[in-house]
Amino acid sequence: MDSKKLLDLTIEAIDERHGEDTEAYDMQGISILADYYVVTTAGSNRQLHAIVNSIIDKIHEQGKEDYRIEGTRDSNWLLVDMGDVVVNVFTADARDFYGLEKLWSNGKKLELNLD
Repeated sequence: MDSKKLLDLTIEAIDERHGEDTEAYDMQGISILADYYVVTTAGSNRQLHAIVNSIIDKIHEQGKEDYRIEGTRDSNWLLVDMGDVVVNVFTADARDFYGLEKLWSNGKKLELNLD
């Protein structure tokens, strides 16, 4: 699966679980680690895990099995590393505290069509 398709599936999964303030950055040619970085906010730890589970379900449906999840059951931040796409799902306080978007300021912020 190409990185754009993986990004589209990821954004769809986040939107279905009502992730908030979702942003995606195109880092192709800038970062050697991933083509796209995505960040979204969950209203609670339960929603945070629901978003991550939705992403994993979507990519499994497409046959993608190689990914890693960093964080614990009690974390306020989970990272999903799918190779070409890296997703950070935060609670609002954790997102404000870490401010990861600054790391991707050299990339192109993508326009997302969310409901």
